[in-house]
Amino acid sequence: MDLEEYRFPMFISLRNRRAVVVGAGKIALRRVEVLLRFGADVTVIAPDCRALPQGVHHISRAYVPGDLSGAFLAVAATDDRQVNLAVGEEAKSANIFVSVADSREESTFFFPAICTGSGLVSGVVSKGDDHHKTARAAKAIRALLEDAQ
Repeated sequence: MDLEEYRFPMFISLRNRRAVVVGAGKIALRRVEVLLRFGADVTVIAPDCRALPQGVHHISRAYVPGDLSGAFLAVAATDDRQVNLAVGEEAKSANIFVSVADSREESTFFFPAICTGSGLVSGVVSKGDDHHKTARAAKAIRALLEDAQ
């Protein structure tokens, strides 16, 4: 299997590291929940936002260049292609890890399906082209982790 098409699985601490999520829809909020679980200091930038989890800083406006300053990682998950593109470009130019929800090519990391259980953590990704396959694999891994001793 040629791994050059894939992303390297790297497990890093997010504790107290700034994560900026641009957007507040379903995908963005799922990302926020996971980032919080891993201890990130999360800022959401979106003009309108459903109820955010406790501890999230919300900037109630549209994204503007410079919003990623000081971030360790960023997530672009809006329904606006141009905004996602701009977030991805800013992040890359500042050497900030970025996941662009609507473009695997513009992402420098893929947000994994998180699997936890029995004190173990696993992340599952594909090349970014088969989310259903990833979801099925994650479900199977979660079942294994629940049974691990």
